[in-house]
Amino acid sequence: MKDVIFDDFQNAVDESLLRHKSILDIMTKLQESNARINRAIAKSITNCGCIKLTAEKQHLPEHDENINIESLKDCLKSHISGKLCDSCREVIEHEIGNNLFYLTSLCNSLDLNLFDVLLKENDKINTLGKYTFR
Repeated sequence: MKDVIFDDFQNAVDESLLRHKSILDIMTKLQESNARINRAIAKSITNCGCIKLTAEKQHLPEHDENINIESLKDCLKSHISGKLCDSCREVIEHEIGNNLFYLTSLCNSLDLNLFDVLLKENDKINTLGKYTFR
């Protein structure tokens, strides 16, 4: 069922993309949409203040401490505190939606199936788990 949703979305994107059909247009629009996501997150911090960024060096355990990969996750932080307000969440979701549109357009231009790409990445994550080190 989920593959149908992806295929429907991919087909709808293909049918609605008119002005930016060139691969160069798609690549630059995808890059622009990435920047707009970053800008929307920055505005959530600087204008709205619903989330706060407190960045500092990530502290990893010393070599002599008994640490395993499971507990390493607890050592690393996202540097975000707070929660997105409804307004900021809506803007960021909108920008991520635009990004998905152009990512899907890129898949269409290169004759890639978005669902297949997702499945391959999911398989890799499930196979390697925490050892993908992303």
